[in-house]
Amino acid sequence: MEYKDYYKILGVDRNASDEEIKKTYRKLALKYHPDKNPDDASAEARFKEINEAYEVLGDSKKRAKYDQLGSSFKAWERTGRDPGNFDWSQWASGFPGGGNVHVEVGDLGDMFGGGGFSDFFNAIFGGGAAQAAGGFGRQARTARRGRDIEQPIAISLTEAYSGTKRTIQRDGRRLEVSIPPGSRTGTRVRVSGKGELGAAGSGDLYLRVKVEDDPRFKRQRDDLRTKVNVDLYTAVLGGEVELPTLGGDVILTVPPGSQPGQTFRLKGRGMPSLKNPSKRGDLFAELIVNLPERLSDRERELFEELAALKRK
Repeated sequence: MEYKDYYKILGVDRNASDEEIKKTYRKLALKYHPDKNPDDASAEARFKEINEAYEVLGDSKKRAKYDQLGSSFKAWERTGRDPGNFDWSQWASGFPGGGNVHVEVGDLGDMFGGGGFSDFFNAIFGGGAAQAAGGFGRQARTARRGRDIEQPIAISLTEAYSGTKRTIQRDGRRLEVSIPPGSRTGTRVRVSGKGELGAAGSGDLYLRVKVEDDPRFKRQRDDLRTKVNVDLYTAVLGGEVELPTLGGDVILTVPPGSQPGQTFRLKGRGMPSLKNPSKRGDLFAELIVNLPERLSDRERELFEELAALKRK
């Protein structure tokens, strides 16, 4: 059986502090997490390997046992003897010469639907492979918390603006979940303890939000963009026009001589910030000038008079 160098796997020194090990693990776990590397078998394998290394080095008792094992294994190698003949059996039930040590063992199979820890880990810390290592020791598996579950949920832009609620079914029970104002596509809402049931407690339920498109508005972070239609006379002479916003209709003052495509900024009329709902983005309204398609005789006459004035 091959010896696994957990320090090398995490890329830390053997004298690294607990805090350094934790910090490095979190960085690597985030980089290789399956959610960030979908359908990438190599990233999934690396993620499993990182988790196994941290399962050992992140626990003081496991780390102490592993360090003593490492010293014995390196000493064995220095004698020139075949590493494959190293006696693993003495490690399967605690420290050599000592009594049985019961070790809490996690199961990555919960996360990936199978696979679990390596034979090396199981032989040293308990598990199915301990049987293959000579039948020594006891399989010391303790109950684990249930798996987290993720569920997609769609809301409208109006609901994202004001916040909303959704009723979902979990294990035959109805749950009412609040979706906070400012949610955007990709926002995850955590419902504590409503994931998969486990012997040591339930996991969490995460609702992944998708905000549906709204034909009236285009969202850019917390800002909104819309279009406002005015007739030619309002654009030329100025006036007021009713403008819909997610917080209710407002009156927009159009100054004389406004040009097609001109954009007006309405401060604080955009989306609320997810982290601070009292803070809002802005609404940008682009002016669309509608030209008359048919003119009465009198209107044509007036336009001709206006054109003649412009030529002078």
